Amino acid sequence: MRNLITIAAAAAAIFASAPASAGWEPTKPVEIVVAAGAGGASDQMARMMQAAIQKNNLLKQPVVVSLKGGASGAEALMYMKSSDGDPNKVLIAYSLIYMLPLSAKLPFDWRELSPIAVIALDQFVLWDNVNGPKTVKEFIDAAKASSSPFKMGGTGSKREDHVLTVFMEKKTGAKFSYLPYKSGGEAATQLVGGHTESNVNNPSENLEVWRAGQVRPLCVFDKERISYTTKVTETQSWNDIPTCKEQGLDVQYLMLRGMFLPGKVTQEQQEFYVDLFSKLVQTPEYKEYMEKQALKPIFLTGKDMLQFLEEDGSLNKQLMTEAGFVAK
Repeated sequence: MRNLITIAAAAAAIFASAPASAGWEPTKPVEIVVAAGAGGASDQMARMMQAAIQKNNLLKQPVVVSLKGGASGAEALMYMKSSDGDPNKVLIAYSLIYMLPLSAKLPFDWRELSPIAVIALDQFVLWDNVNGPKTVKEFIDAAKASSSPFKMGGTGSKREDHVLTVFMEKKTGAKFSYLPYKSGGEAATQLVGGHTESNVNNPSENLEVWRAGQVRPLCVFDKERISYTTKVTETQSWNDIPTCKEQGLDVQYLMLRGMFLPGKVTQEQQEFYVDLFSKLVQTPEYKEYMEKQALKPIFLTGKDMLQFLEEDGSLNKQLMTEAGFVAK
């Protein structure tokens, strides 16, 4: 992964300095398709992209955001699958593209689409209520000693949060009762209210309640700490949160954030969007958003992106299989 990120950084610099393509470009509005409902992380990212593209004049045509979160995101995947040859639709993809076909037997394969770029990775953090245990060890010990399973809040069923919960059980022997909510924001509210003992929300989903002193980050599920060192609370930055492995909990998971066109578009059309997104990730708006949301920087296209997707898809399939979430 480190090598891929190094290669990607060099590629992004080259793309950013390259002149605009004189070839194909959209002649009607470009639709950013979101496989989720309003207000979630994907919707927020899409609207940031929409604003940054228009503010920096990166596209002559307007950009519209299209929310297609029906059937847990299956609506968006099937919409893209049925749009072969249409270069005016761009999907913001995340690990759903691997997980949903496995858990729901959805007739969809990401290889049917046209990959453009991996633009970020989402990290996950183990959070508890500020009145709860102060370290991962204290948290796991309390969960093991509890007369009933600790309640773990999350977004959706048989998805990233649920998988992480299952693997925490496998690694520690503690028992958790997983409660799926409609959004990370709802999971955060339930934790603040003491209705759950923990959640594994993305950093941004618990940001405001962390700043308010209502929840505590115990560890981040990555092999390295979050890179941002600017103070988020009065005393802590994202970088101050230890990795879970540092705390004795060897569980790691990163979630894809990538852009795809429908299948059967032309090479020239793909190249146009590679150029567009390579410029987008260099804008002040995008960089500010990345730090505010504590997203992990990465930019992959072409063969590097395909290699990443194959490896990431295999990992997600393995995790889903071990968790017992693959539909029979």
